[in-house]
Amino acid sequence: MSSSAAPARATGPSVDDALAEVAAGAAARDRAPARFPEEAVGALERAGALGFAASLGHRQEWSLVRRIARADGSVGRIIDGHLNGMERLLALAPGPLRAAEMRALAAGSRRIGVWGADPVPGEGVPARLVDGRSGPVVVGAKVFCSGAGGVDRALVTVTGDAGPGLLAYVDVSRGIEIDTGWYAGSGLRTAESHRVLFHAAPVIAVLGAPGELVREPWFSRDAIRTAACWAGIADRAADAALDALAGRTRPGELDGLAAGRIVGAVAGIDRWLEAAAAVADDPDRDLADTSVLLRAAVSEACRTVLEEGARALGSRPFASGGDLDRCRRDLELFLLQHRLDPMVARLGMRELARRAV
Repeated sequence: MSSSAAPARATGPSVDDALAEVAAGAAARDRAPARFPEEAVGALERAGALGFAASLGHRQEWSLVRRIARADGSVGRIIDGHLNGMERLLALAPGPLRAAEMRALAAGSRRIGVWGADPVPGEGVPARLVDGRSGPVVVGAKVFCSGAGGVDRALVTVTGDAGPGLLAYVDVSRGIEIDTGWYAGSGLRTAESHRVLFHAAPVIAVLGAPGELVREPWFSRDAIRTAACWAGIADRAADAALDALAGRTRPGELDGLAAGRIVGAVAGIDRWLEAAAAVADDPDRDLADTSVLLRAAVSEACRTVLEEGARALGSRPFASGGDLDRCRRDLELFLLQHRLDPMVARLGMRELARRAV
């Protein structure tokens, strides 16, 4: 992200204090009826975390995302989308709009979502751009709209006269209906990833060109940021599993084997994110393959943490509904949202073709 557009850091509690507050309330939010985690996101806003991230390099920003997700995966999912949207605004918004939005971010009065998933048949007509009385508006539906009801702006992929895949910056504080009954998953319960129906929601700007959401290097950076969110949830799961194993009266060799595999999986995540951060700020570096391989490796490491914890500890952590249970529910859902096997297969086929020449 460009430091030239960075807002000033807000006064108030430190980020560490805010993260401690987010982590302390995570279990209670998961048990309560699902709703937007206003207190947790507000704590991060008061600490300036949602605004000053614009001044961070990718290594620090991904570390921040990871720490937030470690405190609460649902909150991490919302902040992941917010930072994705903020980076696109910095890159694509015209100067006056960009300046106004950065001022709002600095003041803690702007929350952004990125809503790209279309409904399947029976869930509504995919969102599209149409002319309204006072300018372009969005009608139709999107699903998996993380942060719905708590964000006031969203980058929404829509179809319009210029073609599919337009990226509309939409005022979602009005002109929408949130279908809170659509999302009934047990993971990421307070990420509020609902179906949203657009009833002439006003468009602030159309950013970039058709297909903008998947334009590089932004798309790969978005994807790595999401992998950092996975990593944070895996960190919390690893802590829970290792603490439970260490608390046994007489840990045996099989406990040690599980612990070693968990430690190795987390170390692998660390190495991949560090390697990506080392090249992410290079404008001439193609991050597409790095993003695919990193996500595949981090995904596998997350599964290792969960599987080894479950194998060594049995059913008790899941029956009692502690951190390991919540992290498993969060990760199992979250990892399914990125269909990695086809991407890895295409990368592999390119490598085979290269070697066959």
